[in-house]
Amino acid sequence: MTGWILQKEANIKTPSYETLKLLATGAEHGIDLKLLDAKQIEIIVTREDRKSVLLDNQSTKLPDFIFPRMGAHTSYFALAVMRHLERLGVYCINGSVGIETVKDKLFQMQILAENFPVPKTMLAKFPVDARLVEKQFKFPVIVKALSGMQGSGVFLSHDAQSFEDLSNLIMITNQNAEIIIQEFISASRGKDLRVFVIGDKVVGCMERYATDNSFKANFSRGGGVRNFELTPEIEELSLAVAKEVGLEIAGVDLLFDKDGFKICEVNSSPGFRGMEQATGKNIAIEIISHIKNKVENR
Repeated sequence: MTGWILQKEANIKTPSYETLKLLATGAEHGIDLKLLDAKQIEIIVTREDRKSVLLDNQSTKLPDFIFPRMGAHTSYFALAVMRHLERLGVYCINGSVGIETVKDKLFQMQILAENFPVPKTMLAKFPVDARLVEKQFKFPVIVKALSGMQGSGVFLSHDAQSFEDLSNLIMITNQNAEIIIQEFISASRGKDLRVFVIGDKVVGCMERYATDNSFKANFSRGGGVRNFELTPEIEELSLAVAKEVGLEIAGVDLLFDKDGFKICEVNSSPGFRGMEQATGKNIAIEIISHIKNKVENR
């Protein structure tokens, strides 16, 4: 069985913990995994379907599956490659539609808000009217870039003045910046839940918490992690959310609220080092086993 893990060139040169473990686990299970940048692949739209993909400018045998691991940094080119391979019958986990859906944080909120509790969210336009924001949300508020990951591009504005200063800085730096303004869920300050979904089951649930005075709790930015009891509520909510946005492998982030949980966001390429540390589970084996079963059943 053969597979391609798609990543950015920079991540191929310095592979992450997750990448190295997936490669090793795949080898242990008889899977020939190759780490590629989507830009190494050329696609040609032709009726000679199986000959329409080139790797490093050479005709290549198609893999049994591709595993995109670019998350919010997925480019149009990478999406085009995924779509082409999907149409040729190559199993893609996650699929291009789900990845594109969650890449845009506003779009995923628009979809999820129809059936799930989410923080109130507003698309900003420059110049931003701080009075309108205060009327709609009350301060503090969360300010997010539409596309970002691992806590980058997320800010907390405590009052109208700090919000106006931040929005002016963003506008001066990049007038075309796309940001959203989001309700701050105070009950979840400095903590949240990450739920790891693979297929039709939850394989891990952990609480992430800030180890300083930050309002963010990302493990990748120095936060702590600990196992969190998986309740039926958390399990059902996370599985339904992943299905709603079309992801087979997903990191579902939940915010603590007074009456339960709100969906913070959903990630198509979740890291799992922290999850393994918190739960003691081997997430890489769960992922590889799921992929192997899917490919064999196809």
